[in-house]
Amino acid sequence: MSKTNIRGLTWHKALSPDELPEGRVKSVTLGTQTLCMTHHEGEYAALCNDCPHQKGPLGEGSIENGYLRCPWHGWDFHPTTGKPPGGYDDGIPTFPVEVREDGIYVGIEAPEEHVPDVSDTMIGTMVNWGIRWCFGMVGHSNLFVADALRRKEIAGKLQYIGIRHEGAAAFAASAYGKLTGRPASCLAIAGPGATNLLTGLWDAHVDRSPVIALTGQVSTQFLGRHNFQEVPLEKAFGDVAIYSQTVLPNSPHAELMTLACKEAILKRGVSHLIFPDEVAGLPKHNAEPDTPNGRLPDLRMAPPAGALDQATDMLKKARRPAIIVGHGARYDMEAITTLAELLGCPVLTTFKGKGLISDTHELGCGVLGRSGTPIASWFMNESDLLLVLGASFSNHTGITPKKPTIQVDDDPMALGKFHKVDCPVLGNLGVTVDAILHRLSEGRSSIDHRDEIADRWRIWREEKRSRLEDDRGNGVSSIAVFDALTRLCPEDAIIPVDVGNNTYSFGRYFEVKRQSVLMSGYLGSIGFGFPAALGAWAATQEDDPVFRHRKVVSVSGDGGFGQYAMELTTAVKYGMNITHILLNNQNLGKISKEQRAGNWEVWQTSLHNPNFAEFAQSCGAKGVRVESQDQLDNALSRAFSHEGPSLVEIVTDQELI
Repeated sequence: MSKTNIRGLTWHKALSPDELPEGRVKSVTLGTQTLCMTHHEGEYAALCNDCPHQKGPLGEGSIENGYLRCPWHGWDFHPTTGKPPGGYDDGIPTFPVEVREDGIYVGIEAPEEHVPDVSDTMIGTMVNWGIRWCFGMVGHSNLFVADALRRKEIAGKLQYIGIRHEGAAAFAASAYGKLTGRPASCLAIAGPGATNLLTGLWDAHVDRSPVIALTGQVSTQFLGRHNFQEVPLEKAFGDVAIYSQTVLPNSPHAELMTLACKEAILKRGVSHLIFPDEVAGLPKHNAEPDTPNGRLPDLRMAPPAGALDQATDMLKKARRPAIIVGHGARYDMEAITTLAELLGCPVLTTFKGKGLISDTHELGCGVLGRSGTPIASWFMNESDLLLVLGASFSNHTGITPKKPTIQVDDDPMALGKFHKVDCPVLGNLGVTVDAILHRLSEGRSSIDHRDEIADRWRIWREEKRSRLEDDRGNGVSSIAVFDALTRLCPEDAIIPVDVGNNTYSFGRYFEVKRQSVLMSGYLGSIGFGFPAALGAWAATQEDDPVFRHRKVVSVSGDGGFGQYAMELTTAVKYGMNITHILLNNQNLGKISKEQRAGNWEVWQTSLHNPNFAEFAQSCGAKGVRVESQDQLDNALSRAFSHEGPSLVEIVTDQELI
């Protein structure tokens, strides 16, 4: 309890009557002020908790030989006056104390009104650019930045998610960017906190997902002196960040954040800002945050007329064209589907593009490549022309270089990146496809593939039904898992998937309706799945009707989930409506398979696991364990109907993938 008297002090109860024994000290926080309370020779006192040397916490010290000793470096002060031995002037400030019947009270002056600082200017600019989420961990070298984030959260301008490991923060931000095309931010301290971000940021970098990374740094007076937790962060982030800058006292602070946001959005990558500890808190009187007004161009570039003429002519002459779409086509599928329907041609996707066209669509043929369907491979091999839209030609996808190819992309470096293509077209996908549609209004040679696609799906589904009968008595088969998920998963779910055999089986067996799929594409980082679900969930909390209130259903193996398992407590803390499907075969199954394929002994791939369902329950989530195929439907239905985090642990056979 507290009350204010006529002197302008607010009196706070700091201690109960017998709480602090004679000769002892204790840290006590009153409002936002932490004090060192002492009890010496029958007298109580309240001192500033910070030693003037290096701000050592005096409340964690002790009274020795009549003096309060700093626990860090042994500086001494009188326990009640705060004066050092010898009466020098560099003592500790004290606060008025009153001993009352119900306890010990301390008078605290009202805090001064907050003066906007460098962090306020920069975080204000970040929010003005539309960044609404920050995933991170608050720590000693980012406290000014964290306080600016706190003020924006109180104002309803931003939401902060405190994670358990900085790697999860970066993966969450990367997944959010992949899903929405908009940046999220992630926060870490100097040194190990910042370096922990790197794997998730590399995932964003190679998959071209916009992210704003905010890291603390040691004070500028210590830079270059190998101080505690000093890492040369501009060098450490040099290849992963398309923009990396240290914030200095005289920097144009709003402009630095504007450039960071602009680079992340336009170049679709990681921007990194480094905040030395004392610079982040420098006052910025009358400094206004910047806005994106007049800073962004219209990116809907029309293709060159010559390339458009060539592409249209090739499509008019083709009898068996096939369209291949990658993740880069995710915002233009309405026009692409219209083009496919006009041509009557099959639409194949890369693994990262899984779900861009429904497997229930009469022209959808599923995923091409290692994680794909024989349907997609068949139609690529039987085609006489490939139209490749927003795909990167990954070796895992296996787009053949032997077919005549039109490639459309808005990144000139992506065109013909791995081998020459017959018709590279630089332009926005939607604008280009609309132009092709207009020019193809008459004079087409393509045959209608619909009946042939239906036949190929019938053959593949019969094969899948036969595999459902496989049972070696060592757990549920992957096809049974994804058959049940196909039937029961909410049709508009967002599905982040991890890396491993679970991923290959998901790509091959799960039939997409209207779900959106996220994955660690070029990096292929194990552990991506569940942290990505945190980022996907964030998108479902926004007003964007494309994502609002959609269910998030993540998928991983036991190896991947084990890397960030404690983030389940993050999901519980924030009430995230996420269902995690965990395939537990007590093995790094993909690595075991690779060892066997390479004629090596299977070595060090076994895992010792807890009961993950019980672990989920202990975290406060709903946990369900499945040990046989007949339990799948009930378990999935219960998890999907649960409001909040849930985990379905499925004991699976590592051989039946």
